[in-house]
Amino acid sequence: MTENAKSEVLLIESQYFPPISFYKTLINHNILQIEKYEHYQKLSYRNRCYLAGPNGRMILSVPLTRGKNQRTVMKDVRISNEEKWQSLHWKTLVSAYRRSPWFEYYEEDMQGLFEKPFHFLLDWNMACFEWVNSKLGINPVVRFTESYQKDVPGVTDARELILPNTPATEEAPQYTQVFQERVGFLPDLSILDLLFCEGKQSMSVINNA
Repeated sequence: MTENAKSEVLLIESQYFPPISFYKTLINHNILQIEKYEHYQKLSYRNRCYLAGPNGRMILSVPLTRGKNQRTVMKDVRISNEEKWQSLHWKTLVSAYRRSPWFEYYEEDMQGLFEKPFHFLLDWNMACFEWVNSKLGINPVVRFTESYQKDVPGVTDARELILPNTPATEEAPQYTQVFQERVGFLPDLSILDLLFCEGKQSMSVINNA
């Protein structure tokens, strides 16, 4: 990666515990710009992440007050807290990763994150993003868009490029997953999968892929 590429701004939508491909793209940029003024899009990582389960890939999805078909500006998308979704997500994580090498190391601190109330999806995603970054040992400069622009010169525009059903353009990092012997290796899961399996070596795995 050249110095010019390294100095670029990465423009991308807000994501819930983003996939590993998000971080593969992020490490080649100095500044992260998060899109606040797009309309919410369903079937994306904005309110969902994917984990490794005993039967294969499984999903965690944050419920929204107006449902997944809304056309609300992302900064205004509200979380539906009628159900105890944070408790459910946390129990799912514990069940899936309690046997992973590093889950116990992060468990107490992460449980605190899931006990904090949030009303807006963007705020929740940012809290999760900052929590993960602190464990990965990275501190990217983060900015937010001030309006929606279809074409933004001088940045790497990755909006709508990293999607759940679209193969990652970069080679997926290889590491040992919890249920790999049963279901095979599952590429490009949430960064949480890598963190719980590789811990402090996670960024090395990403950088060397």
